[in-house]
Amino acid sequence: MAITRRRALLLGAALTVSLTAGACGSGDDGSAPGADAPAAPAASAAVSDADIQKALDTGGSITVWAWEPTLKQVVADFQAKYPKVKVNLVNAGTGNDQYTALQNAIKAGSGVPDVAQVEYYALPQFALAKSVADLSALGAGKLDGTFTPGPWSSVHMGNGIYGLPMDSGPMALFYNKEVFDKYDLKVPTTWDEFAADAEKLHKANPKAYITNDTGDAGFTTSMIWQAGGKPYTVDGTTVGINFAEPGTQKFTALWQKLIDGKLLAPVTSWSDAWYKGLGDGTIATLVIGAWMPANLESGVKAGEGKWQVAPMPQWEAGGRSTAENGGSSLAIPEASANKNLAYAFLKYANVDEGVQTRVDGGAFPATTAQLQDPKFQDKEFPYFGGQKVNQVLAESASQVVSGWSYLPFQVYANSIFNDTVGKAYTSSTTLQDGLKAWQDASLKYGEEQGFTVK
Repeated sequence: MAITRRRALLLGAALTVSLTAGACGSGDDGSAPGADAPAAPAASAAVSDADIQKALDTGGSITVWAWEPTLKQVVADFQAKYPKVKVNLVNAGTGNDQYTALQNAIKAGSGVPDVAQVEYYALPQFALAKSVADLSALGAGKLDGTFTPGPWSSVHMGNGIYGLPMDSGPMALFYNKEVFDKYDLKVPTTWDEFAADAEKLHKANPKAYITNDTGDAGFTTSMIWQAGGKPYTVDGTTVGINFAEPGTQKFTALWQKLIDGKLLAPVTSWSDAWYKGLGDGTIATLVIGAWMPANLESGVKAGEGKWQVAPMPQWEAGGRSTAENGGSSLAIPEASANKNLAYAFLKYANVDEGVQTRVDGGAFPATTAQLQDPKFQDKEFPYFGGQKVNQVLAESASQVVSGWSYLPFQVYANSIFNDTVGKAYTSSTTLQDGLKAWQDASLKYGEEQGFTVK
């Protein structure tokens, strides 16, 4: 996966305020009216497979906005299979840059693509604004069981399905085996063992750290997710945030000890210093999404043969719980006048032949068929010393804790993370106090945008 895409997610870039403002209003049915979106033909109440095939046979042109690099080959293959169809693949920016451009096009009523890549954490914001179409009537409801639970739940809002999962990021522990062997560290199976390793390593080598962290919204929410936390509640335009709940407190109790003990490398992810630390052994682990192998292979060449992958540490011994960290869907903007053809492309790219094309290009799939394929699971990774890494990652995908929700203005909330929770890494503010400040600021923003907050 492209490092730039992950960097945009992990840094929690802010989406323009106009997106959320346009999403909220005083609709009598309790849903956001999406007043900024231009009127467009809605999908038929009952689109059949024959209708989708007819759209392919008839042909036409669609525009796809995406930054995912493996889609280039998918588009070429799709056009070869359906020669009457022209797909204009446009990189309109990564993450926030594309979202801003998309919202501007929607407000202007022109230049809106037929398909757009939208990360899972950002999708609720577009869905509530009615900026993207509910794909249920196009046949998405028949895809139950096609995708792993984490990504599939991430494209659902209420009774609607607002995208098809393109990839996923079930979490695992990436660790430098050379460092672990040198300092006689046990590969941690619990977070308590992880903390013990952190202390032992840093005591043995004050320049080495178990991992890095300077405050990251995506990592923090994923850790709370794995701990069974459910700090966000969303019911239409009524939202709640509660970082005093038990799952959050599990995370903050442990992570605060690491911060207080100065056991985390004060290095920001995706920086030059981060790459250097991963290569020279001064950052010994990463707890991160399944898309990471390609990034290590391309960005940390000095680590070849040194790194391994293990299951994510657990909050209780013997546990089998993980969380998602990253990943994107493909969605269809409501303003598209060619929804049937757009959905045909979504299905090709995310369900049918295009999935294998993208897996061959380095993407980590969200589809159960690919994850369970022996060829996928038995692939040996030279970078990881020949380890069958996908076996660990596929197992993680089946263990993602259910019931997680993001805010319908999560992009904005993530943008203020470092102004609130981030202070816990640079001052006497505690993580729990920082989260309370994040909670209050996010709720204040939601109320200002017309949400009912609690």
